[in-house]
Amino acid sequence: MAIALKSTGPRQLKNTLAQWLITVGGISVLFTLVLIFLYLLYVIKPIFESATIEPVGQFEISTTAPTLSAGVDELKEIAFQITQQGDINFYQLVKSAAHEKGTLVLSENLLSDDKTLINVVNSGVEKKLLIDSDGNMQLIAAKFFSNFDSGTREIIPSVAYPLGEESIAVDESGEVLTELSFGMNDEKAVFVAFTQDQRLIKTSLIAEDDFTYDSAYETIYQEIDFPADHVNEILVTPDMGLAFVRSDDQVFVFDLTDEDDVELKATIIPSLEQTRSKPHHVTAMALLSGSSSILLGSSAGKVTQWFEVATDDGRQFKNVRSFNVSDTEAVTQIHTEQFRKSFYTLTTSGNMGVFYTTSEADLWRGQLTTTEPSVFAISPRADGLVVIDENQLKIFSVENEHPEVTWSALWEEVWYEGYPEPEYIWQSTSGSDDFEGKFSLVPISFGTMKAAMYAMLFAVPIALSAAIYTAYFMTPGMRRKVKPTIELMEALPTVILGFLAGLWLAPIIENYLPAIAMLLIMLPLSVFVTAFAWHKLPKDMKNTIPETWAPIILVPVLLIAGGSAFLLSPFFETLFFGGDVRQYITNDLGIDFDQRNSLVVGLAMGFAVIPTIFSMAEDAIFSVPKHLTSGSLALGATQWQTLAKVVLLTASPGIFSAVMMGLGRAVGETMIVLMATGNTPILDWSIFQGMRTLAANIAVEMPESEVGSSHYRILFLAAFVLFVFTFIFNTFAELIRQRLREKYSSL
Repeated sequence: MAIALKSTGPRQLKNTLAQWLITVGGISVLFTLVLIFLYLLYVIKPIFESATIEPVGQFEISTTAPTLSAGVDELKEIAFQITQQGDINFYQLVKSAAHEKGTLVLSENLLSDDKTLINVVNSGVEKKLLIDSDGNMQLIAAKFFSNFDSGTREIIPSVAYPLGEESIAVDESGEVLTELSFGMNDEKAVFVAFTQDQRLIKTSLIAEDDFTYDSAYETIYQEIDFPADHVNEILVTPDMGLAFVRSDDQVFVFDLTDEDDVELKATIIPSLEQTRSKPHHVTAMALLSGSSSILLGSSAGKVTQWFEVATDDGRQFKNVRSFNVSDTEAVTQIHTEQFRKSFYTLTTSGNMGVFYTTSEADLWRGQLTTTEPSVFAISPRADGLVVIDENQLKIFSVENEHPEVTWSALWEEVWYEGYPEPEYIWQSTSGSDDFEGKFSLVPISFGTMKAAMYAMLFAVPIALSAAIYTAYFMTPGMRRKVKPTIELMEALPTVILGFLAGLWLAPIIENYLPAIAMLLIMLPLSVFVTAFAWHKLPKDMKNTIPETWAPIILVPVLLIAGGSAFLLSPFFETLFFGGDVRQYITNDLGIDFDQRNSLVVGLAMGFAVIPTIFSMAEDAIFSVPKHLTSGSLALGATQWQTLAKVVLLTASPGIFSAVMMGLGRAVGETMIVLMATGNTPILDWSIFQGMRTLAANIAVEMPESEVGSSHYRILFLAAFVLFVFTFIFNTFAELIRQRLREKYSSL
């Protein structure tokens, strides 16, 4: 009695301590999950924020001459203007060691003999083509260099002449040019112009070496057959492949790639809204970044996007989408960003809109000036604006980091440039500089479900059948050996399974596809034949074999059946598939075949999931109280009736939990799907094609993504989707399990 009282105190202390530790551990787990959830939201939140444009400062320009063009350096520290008098003036936008804010840093006159400029044609951010009152043309480029001589960074502006300081002869006849556009690289420059005597011409300047080092060049003149008698606007793509020539409400597209002949490639005739009181017309035109699309603004206040689409009649320009800029005003100016698909619109009253084409996002609406600004420039990084209005230079900062991301772009079909129709596409990177990221989460979410489905199709029947036999029919001695052996499979690293599946299993399945199909028939058939033969054996013979050995008899039978399937595979392949089943699937059935496909993933990932489902289901079945099975058998039910009507129903909550745990393991699996598939983000249920899952996509692309970029944050969004998906699915599964427990707890 004294010993019992003496042990009561320490035992109660241990119980209390264990209770507190378990409680604290559970709360810590929940707190950690909440922190993970909040951190994911913190990283994701910026991609859904609207664009903001804020004024940074303004100052009065020293010259009263009208401004024809303007620009700003990459760091938004120096802006420049080109005036009608031919002066280029550089202004300090931020205070530096050498200059105060608003100081005129450098001023140069680009003309001679008191001439004036009548037009400045832009190409990109740097290059400006100056046209003076005598029709002379000169190409300049505003350059900015960093200087650290004073111990701090100082931006030094300068003016370069890529084609030399001599006048450029675009028309060999010397006619006045009414409209002009050009494109240029280090080895070639192409000018397309419309002359006063109504000729459309193309002039090519071919560098003798490289324009960067030597401005010498050869000139090639061409005249283009043009069906109209006047031109409103000309645009040449930066790659010098196409020229868009607008004449009133028609846009003629010319192919410039042929050095001998310029052909009319297409004619764009936009469908404009017409009313009796006010017929509408095309009022503005601009090339989108990458030059695959052209934007057309109208007097109806709309902007339409056009690009080439593959049709039955060849590639044709098609109106893909439109943006409503204003209900009352015409679109007078369209300005596009250099590296993204964003564009800015201006109306006569100065109202400005910011849009992103691919996501069809209306990012910002507002008014920077009371009237339409005379000069508008976007910084090279698209994070600032320079506006000149009534001798006032105004600077604005732009926060628009993720315009390509909207809910519709992530979860709906998007029509990307060059594609024949809207599609779900995940393609985050490319070797091309003008590549546009495609961030649809649908293909990788679909791939996650596809991989889990095929894994469960393979794992659930095998795992549950094994669990039922082991827990209900197997002898205790054999159960003590089989159960730990199967559970030991769970310790096998998934990276090893993925490695074996990708490099060993995938080629075997490809070479022996008929054998894989025959296994589905021969293995069950061999089991039934063996069972029937065992049933027909005399009782004396069956009694000589120990009961523990009975299941082992199936092992050599299954090995013989499997070996026979592989031995017969070449024969059936020659007999039914012309000697090559893969060619038959691809050519005759028209089904794409990938070596690392869903079948490989299903087998490998199913093998990884089987131990989880088996262990939990076997425990649930084995834990069914013996008095329930004994009572059922005593009332005359057979073993199979007892299994179906009593054991499985009582164990159903545990079996359901086992399946859900296996599904959760399959959904979150990374290494197997990473190594055993081609990681192709496609929407196809075909068992012969691969997939890309959310988990594998994060593992592959997170190391290469730029921190803070749209790609980086969308990967966190993918993790959030996976987190929410598993949370909702597990919660739903737990509710079903509780209902099953309540329903069958009375048995």
